[in-house]
Amino acid sequence: MTYPEFRIDCLHFRGDIPCKPHKDTGVHCASCQQFSPQDGWILVIKLGAIGDVIRTTPLLHKLRSEYPTKSICWLTYSPDILPAAVHKPLAFSPESLLWIQNTDFDLCINLDKDPHACALASSVRTNELWGFTLRNGKPSPANERATHKFNTGLFDDVNKANTKHYVDEIFDICGWSFAGEEYVLDVPASGRFASLRTNGKPLIGLNTGCGDRWTSRKWRDEQWIELISLLQEAGMQPMLLGGKQEHDVNTKFHNETGALYPGFFPLRDFMEQMNECDAVVSAVTMAMHVAVGLRKPLILMNNIFNPHEFELYGRGEIIQPDKSCHCFFRGTCVNKEYHCMDSLQPAAVAAAVQRSLKQ
Repeated sequence: MTYPEFRIDCLHFRGDIPCKPHKDTGVHCASCQQFSPQDGWILVIKLGAIGDVIRTTPLLHKLRSEYPTKSICWLTYSPDILPAAVHKPLAFSPESLLWIQNTDFDLCINLDKDPHACALASSVRTNELWGFTLRNGKPSPANERATHKFNTGLFDDVNKANTKHYVDEIFDICGWSFAGEEYVLDVPASGRFASLRTNGKPLIGLNTGCGDRWTSRKWRDEQWIELISLLQEAGMQPMLLGGKQEHDVNTKFHNETGALYPGFFPLRDFMEQMNECDAVVSAVTMAMHVAVGLRKPLILMNNIFNPHEFELYGRGEIIQPDKSCHCFFRGTCVNKEYHCMDSLQPAAVAAAVQRSLKQ
């Protein structure tokens, strides 16, 4: 039997299963009009929380333009959030690690300082390593350009003095200048949430959670209820956003105020739901990065982080408590005198929402 020719140097070629052009049309490599040359691999290691993965996606613009013939692999705990611009999304698993350790890479970019991520980066067979590696059993900068980002994570005073946002910092690590490259998200468009906009009022998403790790960011229930009332009085339709963890409190807010609450959904549906919003109010959470990725005006309530860290791309604004925060980068509030978030007034947040809509 004569077997068809195959092209291992094509971006579409998989080897373990048929490629997409063949599955779509039955074409073989020799006559395929969708041949796309591949001459190497790039590995991105960003395991992190989903929000951190999302805010790292601006790098894809430069990777695709600077290395058009390289396949981009991305190792993460959350491969489902990665856009189609990533050729090979990889879940952190023994199977993925085995493949990585037996593949030659042209470039590895490790943007996680976790010891296991740095250990993996130090073991990758690669021509270049940018970001962080492991030295003497401890995370360390892999290249000189990573020194700034490395130090902002070590010393609070250095972090507080930093005026670069996260995307700017990771572009610096790669030797590139940030030029407004946006987050990259693939958003489903089933239309299932289109009915949320039937009353014609501006739809304002209120992401009420802050997670268990960073409860120092928490706003009191009474403040959310007051904000809902102010938005309703201003002719807007507040919509409560969150996951399973926020279901009880969002149900409470819905029952007490009449704010819209369709329920909680899997991540992709949550993104599609948020995509219907005209603006979003959130603390520093995964949802804030989804809002930025969807290019929604974001009113970001921040107290424990350096506000320079966040890039909103000129949409919305960062709003902070009137009283100073004593809990910089702390998950729980240690101030015995007051909780600074109590001084972030709902009226100030409502005014910021109105300003964002005018933008």
